[in-house]
Amino acid sequence: MRNTIRLAACLAAAFAVGTSTASAQYKQYPTSQPATGERYHVEASLGLWNPTPTILVSSESLGIVGTEIDGVADLGMEKTRFKEFRVVLRPGKKHKLRFQYIPILFEAEQPRLERAIVFNGIRYNVGVPVNSSLDWKAYRFSYEYDFIYRDRGFLGFVVDAKYTDVEVNLASPVLPDPEYTRARAPIPALGLIGRIYPLGNVSVTAEFTGFKLPASVGDSEDRYDGKYLDFDIYGTLNLTNNFGVQAGYRSIDVMYKVDSDNGDFKLNGLYFMAVARF
Repeated sequence: MRNTIRLAACLAAAFAVGTSTASAQYKQYPTSQPATGERYHVEASLGLWNPTPTILVSSESLGIVGTEIDGVADLGMEKTRFKEFRVVLRPGKKHKLRFQYIPILFEAEQPRLERAIVFNGIRYNVGVPVNSSLDWKAYRFSYEYDFIYRDRGFLGFVVDAKYTDVEVNLASPVLPDPEYTRARAPIPALGLIGRIYPLGNVSVTAEFTGFKLPASVGDSEDRYDGKYLDFDIYGTLNLTNNFGVQAGYRSIDVMYKVDSDNGDFKLNGLYFMAVARF
């Protein structure tokens, strides 16, 4: 009887040791816990951008070289608020397809020109009233690949196809017809994007994309020129995985030259957006 009790005690001790060893061997390690706002397949954002403009444009016609016109100083264009729309499709954790659209419109009424200007071969003399507009439709189609991805941030590259459609109009009641110049072109660009989460539901994102037309393009190096630089930095407060708010600063710098026509447009300023995710 005494031997039986001893055998049972030994078996119980062995079972306890075995269970403890098995528990250690099959310990369940913690799974990935993405930050709040990183669990989604579709992200849509809508907001308002209030940039400060720099607008320089010249247009030649009939062999008459145009004046470089300052949209702010000469025409009276002022800081204006614009809507901005963004969509992100995320088929995989590291892959994103992105779309952005900004309808930019500046309009001004200058009751009296302070200097004479030439636009599309037409001379506008000092003292002439001029109505003007800059209609700029900025589209952006992007692919993003995050080659480094962690629960609290990522680093990736961006391949862009930007489509820019800019039209500048001038009209005066003392002249018979309005004049306009228009530039439309798809523009490729490359860049980097990075994001960190200093807090579990607060992120900071910075992105830069750009393109510079090679000097060798065209019959001569002075005939064509162009660039597109886009810098964006913003913070996001994710109230839930499905909803957040953003505040950021964006700068867009576009320059083109085609023969004797030139345009140089810079917009930079703060924006605010609401974000929904599914």
